[in-house]
Amino acid sequence: MESKSHIEQKLEDAGYDANELLIMHGYDDCIVGVVTRMGQSPIVCYDSTKIISSLVSQGMTEEEAEEYFQFNQLGAWVGEHTPCFLTPLD
Repeated sequence: MESKSHIEQKLEDAGYDANELLIMHGYDDCIVGVVTRMGQSPIVCYDSTKIISSLVSQGMTEEEAEEYFQFNQLGAWVGEHTPCFLTPLD
């Protein structure tokens, strides 16, 4: 049996079923929380600025990271558990 990741355990400790939430592996430090809305399944919420910073730290330019994020992460629909992305207001 595979052990739970730190973030899966944290989500379960908060009362969520980690098996029902879609987690983008490699971006645990970009999670800001879980979003819930009436009549819809909870979804994981990521900080978009942290995701882009993570992509830059992996070797992408800022422009490449922004484009990758827009197309491959923000632009991906993988069902009702698709994560959402928060843009923090400074």
